[in-house]
Amino acid sequence: MMKKSLKERFLLVIGVLFFIIYLTMGLAILFWQKLPLPLSQGYRTTLGIAIIVYAFLRFIRFFQKS
Repeated sequence: MMKKSLKERFLLVIGVLFFIIYLTMGLAILFWQKLPLPLSQGYRTTLGIAIIVYAFLRFIRFFQKS
């Protein structure tokens, strides 16, 4: 097993960090009812699911690339 360079480790940490940020943001839009977002529940659900799907797509693409 080869050691990752400092740049590769940094990019791995950033990739995982953004996955967690997008996932948390999607879950907050879905389940946090007091979030000041002037959208109906249908639009909130759609937006939350879209952000969660985007997070997983980024995560999968990140590991396919590296």
